[in-house]
Amino acid sequence: MDVKATSKWIRTGPRKLRRYADLVRNEPLDRARGLLHVAASPAAQTLLKCLDSAVANAENNHGLDAEDLRIKAMQIDGAMKIPRLRPRARGRADRYYHRTCHVTVVVTDEEAA
Repeated sequence: MDVKATSKWIRTGPRKLRRYADLVRNEPLDRARGLLHVAASPAAQTLLKCLDSAVANAENNHGLDAEDLRIKAMQIDGAMKIPRLRPRARGRADRYYHRTCHVTVVVTDEEAA
């Protein structure tokens, strides 16, 4: 059975999160948690929180055992870009964009084919 969790409007760029999502995709749950736990980046901690939420959904809502779970999919989607202004010389301003993203984690208790 597939169980998912979603975190929306994360104030981190999608490229930073995809680096760690590629590490743990299709991994058993204990190995994925270990990899994300020792990573120094705040992006890895964000993915770990979403992964823990998916596992809690599987245990509490569907009665699945956490030992049998593995990550089926971890998807990082770009969200709205927040416009910001950077002051420049002579009273001018440059525009730049602060990127945000959505994270979707799907865990399953089925064996990999």
